[in-house]
Amino acid sequence: MDIKILSEKEVEYLKSQRILRIATAAAPATSKEEIENSSIQPDVVPVGFDFDGEYIYVGGMNIQNSTKFKNVLKNNKIALVVDDLKSVDSWDPRCLKIFGIADIVTRKGGYMEDTGHANPTYIRILPKKKWSWGIDEPVFVEGKFNVKRAKRN
Repeated sequence: MDIKILSEKEVEYLKSQRILRIATAAAPATSKEEIENSSIQPDVVPVGFDFDGEYIYVGGMNIQNSTKFKNVLKNNKIALVVDDLKSVDSWDPRCLKIFGIADIVTRKGGYMEDTGHANPTYIRILPKKKWSWGIDEPVFVEGKFNVKRAKRN
């Protein structure tokens, strides 16, 4: 990776999680007919994933039939969120929000191999921009929301 946009703690956090929420959208309609007949709707869904230090991989049993897969074929821009609560007693949320570029790849050794529903097709995501809170530093500092940002050129 040319520029590491994730800190060591963010990488550790991402690797410790099993579920993320991925948002995709079909390409916008351009012709009058497409606009009138379009049912373009952004889609968000929780999914399993793995991370190799550079790319995030999202798979599934029938991924080729999924809305996310079909959307990525038309529009490779995605957004995703990985979040949890470190504590509810003294509210302590953690979150990593990523904008990225997706493509479709075939790979062996991904997390789907151990599910009994192996499918070598994955959506591969290159993180391009991120926001995080509660991972590297406390989410609230001096009463203010503390967000860490970074992007890749």
